[in-house]
Amino acid sequence: MASRVAAIWNHPAGPKTIHFWAPTFKWGISIANIADFSKPPEKISYPQQMAVTATGLIWSRYSTVITPKNWNLFSVNVAMAATGLYQLSRKLSQDYMAVPDAPLKKSLTDA
Repeated sequence: MASRVAAIWNHPAGPKTIHFWAPTFKWGISIANIADFSKPPEKISYPQQMAVTATGLIWSRYSTVITPKNWNLFSVNVAMAATGLYQLSRKLSQDYMAVPDAPLKKSLTDA
């Protein structure tokens, strides 16, 4: 057990480096995006969600080709891409696929 903790502690992307702390704090963006799932779709920003999605996709790829591989960076960016895509799908669905309310028929009492 102690050797496993020591291996994590001394890893090139471990807690003694910025390579650990930057992605760890980046989780705040994904958590905020998850909190926004309850926000009405009309309040969602296309530019913001496209930036979150693009950042997640680009840095997910980057985190797998650098040495040492940084799985914390990979996981946070997959979460960013996923939450951004979900928010974009909500916005697109609301803006382009929503069926407008059908006009109400006049009732006999309104005539």
